[in-house]
Amino acid sequence: MHCTYITIFLSIYFSFNLSSQSLRIPDDTNYSCKTGRRLGATEIDITWNAPGVKRREGKIWGTSIAYFGYEVLGYGSEVQSPWRAGADEATTISFTTDVMINGKQLSAGKYALFMVLSNDSTEIIFNTNHQSWGSYFYDKSKDVLKVKVKQEKNLPEMIERLDYKFLNQEANSVDIALEWERWRISFNVSIDLTKNILANIKSQMTGAIGFDPTSLTAAARWCMDNNVNLDEALHWVTTATSPNLGGQNTFTNASLKASILEKLGKQSEADVVMAAAIDKADVNELHVYGRQLLQRKKVEEAVKIFELNFTKHKGAWPSHVGMMRAYNAKGDFKKALEHAKLGLVQAPDDVNKKNLTTSITKLEKGESIN
Repeated sequence: MHCTYITIFLSIYFSFNLSSQSLRIPDDTNYSCKTGRRLGATEIDITWNAPGVKRREGKIWGTSIAYFGYEVLGYGSEVQSPWRAGADEATTISFTTDVMINGKQLSAGKYALFMVLSNDSTEIIFNTNHQSWGSYFYDKSKDVLKVKVKQEKNLPEMIERLDYKFLNQEANSVDIALEWERWRISFNVSIDLTKNILANIKSQMTGAIGFDPTSLTAAARWCMDNNVNLDEALHWVTTATSPNLGGQNTFTNASLKASILEKLGKQSEADVVMAAAIDKADVNELHVYGRQLLQRKKVEEAVKIFELNFTKHKGAWPSHVGMMRAYNAKGDFKKALEHAKLGLVQAPDDVNKKNLTTSITKLEKGESIN
């Protein structure tokens, strides 16, 4: 009886261990693959297992390998299942922010990627059950997005291993393509770039860099340049001058603050801030500010800044260059030419000398340089 108990115990023990563990032997039948791409502030990651054609060219699509429509796959699965867009475990795709798939909204997250193939088109499915084994346990109630595309079927080169590629990337969009044998099945991912980057900036500003004056200023300037989130940008640039953070009320910060106030319609406040900034600006800062005013088509204000800079700093570099631009803006090319030649004598490097030489040539022909 004692031996019987031992036998029963050992039988139960080994049965439990065999059922709770499985032997894993490295197998290169289907390559385990991963790829990714950054689009704006969005991280895109794809994982899949890549089967090979293995001398089956012309016998891949519309067969049991990559079947058309839905199939009951067996092995305990009794549901009509789409193709898993790869082999073995489910192909997955993830996005760290909301995106648009062929113009349709898809929330940030990780998804199983399935495909319903046909001879002329493919329906791409994004399904939340990304931990499934292939599509054996496909549950259509977990589909969150379907888009239909037309595949390319005659690629010039045969693709041996199923691959996912990023194509045609631009600032706010990229195409993702499955390529295998001689087929390419692709869809477009796009973002609202400004919204995307702003969300990323706001997220970063809640961390350690939210206490860094340089980062605060950079965030505020991006908002000002893109004319978004101006109230918070004003707060950021004001915080950047806080002595508690080691910040300083520099001309750069003050002029940025004034520009944001102006965009917010607070012109009188902007004028007060800018007047204080101009009073302590150095020759280079005033010159750059004058150039910025010209770019913003504020010619009269720019001329006043160039003239102030020239008088205040007694003709020091680059105030002659500023006067060249001021007189050019007023249409007095003769006076502009005089200051251009004086600026050329002062030019500190070859780049400035080359630029001024080009300006002198234009002014001598009576051409505008602004």
